[in-house]
Amino acid sequence: MAVTSDHVTGPRVFLGARFVPKSNLAFCVIPVSYLPFHLQSHITLIREAVIGLGMLQELKIKDDEEPFYVVDVGDVVLKWKEWKEAMPRVEPFYAVKCNPDVVLLHVLAALGVNFDCSTKKEIETVLNVGVQPSRIIYANTCKGISHLKYADHTGVDLMTFDNESELHKIKKTFPDARLVLRIKVDDSGSILKLSLKFGCELDEVSHLLDVAKDLNLNVVGVSFHVGCNCQEPLAYHKAIESAKNVFGLGRDRGFNMNVLDIGGGFPGHRDHAISFTEFASAINEALDVHFPPGCGVKILAEPGRYFMTSAFTLLANVIGKREAPASKKSGANILYTINEGVYGAFNNLIYHNTKWKPTPLVDTYDKLKLSVIWGPTCDSVDQVTKNALLPDMEVGDWIAFENIGSYTTACASNFNGFAKTSTRYLISAPFLTYFQQLPSWTTLREIFSSRITQV
Repeated sequence: MAVTSDHVTGPRVFLGARFVPKSNLAFCVIPVSYLPFHLQSHITLIREAVIGLGMLQELKIKDDEEPFYVVDVGDVVLKWKEWKEAMPRVEPFYAVKCNPDVVLLHVLAALGVNFDCSTKKEIETVLNVGVQPSRIIYANTCKGISHLKYADHTGVDLMTFDNESELHKIKKTFPDARLVLRIKVDDSGSILKLSLKFGCELDEVSHLLDVAKDLNLNVVGVSFHVGCNCQEPLAYHKAIESAKNVFGLGRDRGFNMNVLDIGGGFPGHRDHAISFTEFASAINEALDVHFPPGCGVKILAEPGRYFMTSAFTLLANVIGKREAPASKKSGANILYTINEGVYGAFNNLIYHNTKWKPTPLVDTYDKLKLSVIWGPTCDSVDQVTKNALLPDMEVGDWIAFENIGSYTTACASNFNGFAKTSTRYLISAPFLTYFQQLPSWTTLREIFSSRITQV
């Protein structure tokens, strides 16, 4: 069957339907109300395509207050479909570091997505999913020797480099590796600029290629990264042009240059200011000019946020409330504490200055008050939002945070004794039917069978 956006069932529909009257809902599921909380992960099968978080306030949740992620498995499938339609020549290698959720790794593998791994542990995780070594790129320009030995032992031979020291290390440890030279490109249009740490300058390319040639190493391509959360589609165009010039330098030295890795930086928010199709259009245009169809070059990319961001919604519980002292009322009036914070899901508030909009799941939104939301730890830096206009809430109410699937679960800690937040998976019947038609359904069935609950 064809999977279309009509089958979307996850977090975006959750919040979009929060004010829809119950009588108009074809089906309503809140996973927390149907399954015991001692289950650390499960998949809920939805028979219809409408789900509403607006019904949460009707549920009698008294003893269970732990936060949890709601994962829309179908959203990941739709992202894959959009990618294949927008950039059919570019093979996605999912950046495992973004979110190493094992269930979703199985889903991506079943869809034919390949993997970008940066460490021995990530390689091991992906191989345990059943992925062949040929579907992995070891995209870390500075690798530990033990990690290189593991890559050699497991047959993961495609890897990046950007310095002479790495070439000598690879020569000693894994001389048969296929090497991709990472170059530094303009990432000024990105929120997180990776060129501060990774990539060689263009005037270093010739020297590094000469060293590789002298060491009898096998350079097969070029990679770059325009930075995380890229805001400028034309950045890819300029980077691809630079890569083409490096291809020429490599071929001049006798290297069989056949891999172009255009990195990541693709938006994962559905409401991103610049759409994914705009990025795809700029990339396709540049590829057609510099690496046209039939040129013999394999084009790959390393999307992470693209696949995970919008698939995850966090539900956190209000565990504390107090009014600001009268002398402080020039600022926020209400101070809330929830059971997730910057040492968990919201760590990117500190690392990348990422912001999330809180959506209280309450009956009325009148009389909005300037409020602060604190995390649960004993650290005063644990502030989730400040000066947010929120409706009046009480202890026990729930707040949803959308678009929270990237670099959240992977970076969370157990600081102050707080456990990492559990995950609940949602999948609709149309998507399950789609999975059942895939050649890899046997493997997926094993993953799903102990976790699916039909309601």
